[in-house]
Amino acid sequence: MTEKTVTEAINYRRSVRIYSDEPLDDAIVKQCLVNASLAPTSSNLQLWEFHHITDKTLLQKIAKACMNQKAATTANQLIVVVTRKDTWRKKAQANIAHFNQVFTQPEAQKEMHQKKMVLNYYQKLIPTLYANFLGIFGALKYWTFQLIGLFRPVYRQTRWSDLRVVAHKSAALAAQNFMISMAAVGYDTCPMEGSDTLRIKKILKLPRGAEINMVIGCGIRKPEGVYGKRFRVPFEEVYFKV
Repeated sequence: MTEKTVTEAINYRRSVRIYSDEPLDDAIVKQCLVNASLAPTSSNLQLWEFHHITDKTLLQKIAKACMNQKAATTANQLIVVVTRKDTWRKKAQANIAHFNQVFTQPEAQKEMHQKKMVLNYYQKLIPTLYANFLGIFGALKYWTFQLIGLFRPVYRQTRWSDLRVVAHKSAALAAQNFMISMAAVGYDTCPMEGSDTLRIKKILKLPRGAEINMVIGCGIRKPEGVYGKRFRVPFEEVYFKV
């Protein structure tokens, strides 16, 4: 199979809402999810999970939770992209372990002055941002950073709600990596926001701290599955060179 170039894949990708019965290769879909995991992510925390749904019973249950949209009911497979902000401690420790190993390598010895900065980032700054207790720390952090911001540039997305947005942005970047990767091999997708996320969490037995970012229908398009010619507002309306 000849893969499309990035530009070809982007132009090929459409939100396909009706799929044929042609099966997908699980291994290829999984590799596209590996590509998803290489997307940029805030602080490299990777606060995401990808649930690859191939079981027919689960497909039917999740399709129902997606309001029985054709993009779900006709999909050969489904991907549920989940944010896991509640795993920030585990992911921070993984980064710390990684950098401790990196800085033991001979070629990194000359950069040892960076080790303290990197470790402080994950051992002090990340806990400062992500630690929370009944919303109290969030309010305190918010007003503290706003005060500091009166005198110098400062990071202001410090509330628990702000960090939810950060996690969902990273997950969406990963989802886009996945969909472009699927398009590159001739597979089709449709990201869906219209779903009962609480039901999906229960179906997948996800913990309380998990949140559904989106459900992605996957398959091979039928001609009628693409609803018309692509429309975008004139690029000049959204492009500003300064």
